[in-house]
Parts: sequence; C-alpha cells; structure tokens
Amino acid sequence: MNTSTLFAPPVLARRAEAHDTKAIQALDSAHFIHPFTDHGDLATRGARVMTRADGIYVWDSEGKKILDGMSGLWCVNAGYGRKELADAAYQQMMALPFYNSFFQTTNVPAVQLAAKLASLAPKAGDWGFNHVFFSSSGSESNDTNVRMARRYWDLMGQPQRKIIISRHNAYHGSTMAGASLGGMSGMHAQGDLPIPNITHIDQPYHFENALPGESRADFGVRAARWLELKILEVGPENVAAFIAEPVQGAGGVIIPPETYWPEIQRIVDQYGILLISDEVICAFGRLGHWFAYEKFGYRPDLVTFAKGVTSGYIPLGGVMVGGRVAQVLIDKGGEFNHGYTYSGHPVACAVALANLELMERENLPGRVRDDIGPYLAEQFETLKAHPLVGEAETCGFVAGLVLVKDKASRTPFDGDLAVGMKCRAHCFKNGLIMRAVGDRMIIAPPLTMTRAQIDEMMGLIRRCLDATLEQLKAEGLWG
Repeated sequence: MNTSTLFAPPVLARRAEAHDTKAIQALDSAHFIHPFTDHGDLATRGARVMTRADGIYVWDSEGKKILDGMSGLWCVNAGYGRKELADAAYQQMMALPFYNSFFQTTNVPAVQLAAKLASLAPKAGDWGFNHVFFSSSGSESNDTNVRMARRYWDLMGQPQRKIIISRHNAYHGSTMAGASLGGMSGMHAQGDLPIPNITHIDQPYHFENALPGESRADFGVRAARWLELKILEVGPENVAAFIAEPVQGAGGVIIPPETYWPEIQRIVDQYGILLISDEVICAFGRLGHWFAYEKFGYRPDLVTFAKGVTSGYIPLGGVMVGGRVAQVLIDKGGEFNHGYTYSGHPVACAVALANLELMERENLPGRVRDDIGPYLAEQFETLKAHPLVGEAETCGFVAGLVLVKDKASRTPFDGDLAVGMKCRAHCFKNGLIMRAVGDRMIIAPPLTMTRAQIDEMMGLIRRCLDATLEQLKAEGLWG
C-alpha cells in the first residue's frame, strides 16, 4: 500500500480533493481503535471517511455531500468553516501554544474566558457563578464534579455525604466516574461499573413511563419525586448531589415535562443536597439560552460544559462552580488535589473566546429561541402524520421522533429488528446525518441553520422515513 499521500498536511489534501478511500479505511482498520465501535463489524464495512465541511454540510472521501443533522457530535454550534476560530487558534499558538495552570501560574486566554463565562451565566441575588474549573471534555468535567462535591461535604464536616444520584439512560461521559454517573446499562456491563456510592432513578420520559391517561404535568411531578424516594431510601444525610442533563441527549433527546425541574428544585432545597446540571449538550445556545438552567428556571450549584463552548473546533470543557461550593473550597479547602495538564489550555480558551464572541455577534441563542427553534418545532410537528412516527418533539434546537409499529396503541417494534438503524442507514444513503437511539431518531443541527435549510432537512427526513417504511413492508415487518 502506498501511504505517502495519506500523511500529507490536511490543507494540501483539501486542495487536492482526492482521497484513496480504501487505503485510508485499511489504515483505519489496522491502527485506529474508535470510541463506541464494534471493530469487527467496522472492519467488514469500512469506516466512512469525512474529509471536509462547510456551514451545515460535510463531505466524505467519495465526494458525497451530507447535511449534518447532529452538529458533529452535538457540538458544532457555530457551523463549519468559521475562519475566526482557526485564526484565533493560530494566533494563540504563535504567541503561547501551551503553559500549565499548576504552580500558581495562569495565562491570559484562560482568565479572560473564565470571566466571560461568569458574565454569561444568569444570576439571582447572592446566587450565581463567578468561578470556573477547566478540563478538556465533559467526561473529565464530571469526574471533577464527583471530586468537588465530595470535597465540599468533607469541608462542611459531613464526610459521609458521598452518594450521587443520577438517572437511568443518562449520559455523563465515558471515564470511570462519568460512565458510573451515566445510566447506560451497556456501559455499566463493562468495567465493573458503576463505582461505589452512585445510584440511579428513572428518567422523566412521558412517552414510555407515563401511566395510562397521565398528563405530562402530573407525570413530571411524579417523575421528580422518584428523586425524593431515592434520597429517603439511602438516607438524606448520605447524599452529596443529584446530577442530571436538562434534556437528555445521548439517551434520545428526552425532554422533561415543564413541571419536572421546579419539583426537582424543591426536593434538593428541602434536603440540602447539591444540584449538578450537566449542560455539555444543552448550553451555548442549543436550547435558546447561554445555559439551559435559565430556560427551565432552576438553580444548580455546579454546571458541566464542553462541546459548544468552542463549537467543537478544539477540545475544551469545564465546570461552572456556584458560590455555595466555590467559597467553601476557597476559604476552607487549602490545596485542591485535582487537575489536568490541559486545564485552561491557552489555545483552547482563545478559540472559545472567539466562538462566544461570534455567537454573541450573530445572536445564535436568540435565533434559536425566537426564530429557527420555533420554526423547527412547527415543522417537526408535521412528522406525527407519518405512519411510522408515534411521537415527535423538539426543545430549542434538539429534536426526537419515535418509530412505532402501531401509532394508535404506541406499540414498539421488537428491539432485535433494529428499525432505528435501518432508518439511520437510509439517512446516510440520502445525504443526512440523523442519529438512532434504539428506535428513537434524533437531531441537533448547527445553530446557524436557516429556515430554508430546515426545510431541506425536513424533506430528507420524510424521504428516509418513507424508505424505511418501504423496507419494512418488503421484509414483511409492516401491516
């Protein structure tokens, strides 16, 4: 195999627009272990090779143009091809490409970004966020949350408060602590997870978990009270925190009823436990606000962020640390024995600053809240008329629909049929990236999308639903 052209600088490869797909796939199979991948299956199929992107579209090595309905992996909020972000990275690399934040040292972009994030985070009275701890990912950030929450209670003279409550089907990363906090059974089956003192309650998924005839409002309150039942079960004196995504992302865009978060707030207040809002997906305009807790009206103590803070252009994550926790750590904690080599990485922070400036200039959160978000909701609602769709719902610029065997009874397909994956295959074939979570199809497009591009995406979704239905009929699985 001639591999010399495979290692050319990316800019040269982009100019040439020529790629030896089979050679790249062979190298990929020989050397690259992918996340969340069956490598035996991948070796048979060959990886899809992405080579360039612009706006809301990506192109593969065969020249196929694909509308990216998932913003990469929930993260390219500002869209692809933003020169401002590349320029910010280059300029910072030439000035100070790296220095650590250990040993009483800092750098200008990290300080400026911490201050910028504090200015964007909504506050009320003496409650709010003035401090930031930086990491490189959401997974690392949630590891930090475990360390920080337990350290807080140690310093408060209650070291027995170690239990962190999460939700089934939640996703909080794939490190040991992140995967334990998450409620994915497939992840827990590998590596003796969860680690001790992490437990889970059911998710607020009305379509699947509501009682017959139960309204969304009533279900929201009942689902929130599963937290109270768990607190009482394990003992309030032992609970450190409750962690949850405002809207569950990787679990299938699970949107809680409006009554859910107010009741959660009442419960954490009553029992005095910390509230951690994992906004790796939901922050930075995705739900029409800089931070999703503002949309739902609750008051977290810690906020996990990553992904959209740089629009995915370079890795960066962190934790917004509320005053309740920050002051105890600062005033009583001495040295906090925790951190990462890349905490406050100057290049990552410079790109984040440029990204947030771009998002402010183009008012991307406002566009989601007032324009393209409502328009997506209006258009997505029409999918309920499709024979395969049992439910279709949106929240800001995330959306999900459920494929069902019978609409009237909401009867699901047998999971072994992998109907969602059949639909996903039709999506790729027709130039659309739409993710399958079981038989729930989800999207989270770039926030730069226009109404015309939403129309284009909706046309592709309908075409793929029709193709899936025709395949099910041909296979004798429908009617």
